[in-house]
Amino acid sequence: MECRQEKNKLKCTCTYDPCERKGLCCECIAYHRQHEELPGCVFPPGVERSFDRSMARFAACYGRQR
Repeated sequence: MECRQEKNKLKCTCTYDPCERKGLCCECIAYHRQHEELPGCVFPPGVERSFDRSMARFAACYGRQR
């Protein structure tokens, strides 16, 4: 399968500019899973800019309100 890095970069919402995995979604996901995190693209823009990629922060953003 052909990598679509340039096409992926156009839609990538990650604001960490020096990231070497930008546009390489499979590498990005593997990296963040290894650190018990999620990639920035799954967070709302304001949260993504905080660089808190924790699963707890994700749950706080999208968890069900009771």
